[in-house]
Amino acid sequence: MPTVSSFPPIAAPRARVLIVGSMPGEASLRAGRYYAHPHNAFWPVVGAFCGFAPDLPYAARTARLRAAGIALWDVLQSCERDGSLDASIVAASERPNDFAGFLAAQPRIRAVLCNGGKAFAAFRRAVLPGLGARATDLEVLRLPSTSPAHASRSRAAKQRLWHAALLRCLGG
Repeated sequence: MPTVSSFPPIAAPRARVLIVGSMPGEASLRAGRYYAHPHNAFWPVVGAFCGFAPDLPYAARTARLRAAGIALWDVLQSCERDGSLDASIVAASERPNDFAGFLAAQPRIRAVLCNGGKAFAAFRRAVLPGLGARATDLEVLRLPSTSPAHASRSRAAKQRLWHAALLRCLGG
């Protein structure tokens, strides 16, 4: 089974919210950028909140995230997985990213928005216990996955939930 690795975080010193996925899918890994699958709702949903079109060049989208106070990363630094589905991740192979170091460098982050159930469960299991007192400063929210594999909610429903969480965590 192949081992896959995540990307470096996208963040600016004034980040107040961290959005985490579990591990980039195959399309993202091939493209070398977050949420590259054309049917993933992440960029349309977050872009609508931040006021940018999802078809902006990638560098412009990530710059707009940073300007909005949003950081982006994945819970896992590496894992074994066939394909793109979270359900295919071999649990024993999961290696989390260094969130203690990241959050020490990002002291303004007070909320972690988890993009789907796997990211939420992995963050709570593999990251929170290692954060010590910093864990009590964080609000960790599970949001519906923006992945096209999770079609139980419409894009509009996902957008409402994501926008409500972002508004609550970033303010109006």
